[in-house]
Amino acid sequence: MTSDGDGFPAPSALVEHARRFREQGSVPAAPRVAATVLLLRPAAPPLADRGGFEAYLIRRVAAMAFGGVYAFPGGGVDPSDSMAHVDWAGPPPAQWGTRLGLAPTAAQAVVCAAAREVFEEAGVLLAGPDADTVVGDVAGGDWEAARVALERREVGFADLLAQRGLTLRSDLLLPWSRWITPEFEPRRFDTYFFVARLPVGQRTRDVSGEADRTLWISPADACAAGELAMLPPTLVTLGQVAACRDLAGVIAAAATRDPATPVMPRLEDSGAGPPRFLLR
Repeated sequence: MTSDGDGFPAPSALVEHARRFREQGSVPAAPRVAATVLLLRPAAPPLADRGGFEAYLIRRVAAMAFGGVYAFPGGGVDPSDSMAHVDWAGPPPAQWGTRLGLAPTAAQAVVCAAAREVFEEAGVLLAGPDADTVVGDVAGGDWEAARVALERREVGFADLLAQRGLTLRSDLLLPWSRWITPEFEPRRFDTYFFVARLPVGQRTRDVSGEADRTLWISPADACAAGELAMLPPTLVTLGQVAACRDLAGVIAAAATRDPATPVMPRLEDSGAGPPRFLLR
């Protein structure tokens, strides 16, 4: 899916959802609060020498909601995220709340969900022994057993970190935007988007049962590659990040973003042309 300058082509399945919703006079489902993380890393030479960088994408399995499209690791806020008593580094929850437009406890839950989901779905842990360090490779068997236990909700994220004497590095998550699923979708999410640099010594792993393909790709190439099916939030975010010259530019841009005001794609289906998504 690519932008035509005035909007985004709307997949036929979504158009049918919207028409059925309108014809039946359905009531919009309440969106579930969620978090997603765009992982970034320096590109391999020679692109790295010119500030090039790559983004991590996963393709959701077809059987899932929004399946068959590329997205970033993420998912809904879990009740355990709201109740977590986690050792915390970075901006305090009250400061996160101001930035995200949420109460401090709700903001902490969103940040915890972002860190938990990127560990569950990509095997990347944004935590360290103290406020200034990050763990190295977490791909070993012991770590994988811990990740699986977390994914199965046999252990909470805060408990996992406490058992290993680790501090959540909330400062490694940079808030970027907020998107709400259109009203016609049966499953809706109010999703906070973050960007994060892949910690040195760590590597992504294809561990999520929710994905059938993963890849690292430059944001510009992802936007230009018409064969990568993406919904507007993913495509727009990649385009925004691609406009930055390097990873330092992404960090600088994140500081000026508005991650509290939601964006909700609106389907234009007037019959005067192909249906398309407009952003509002």
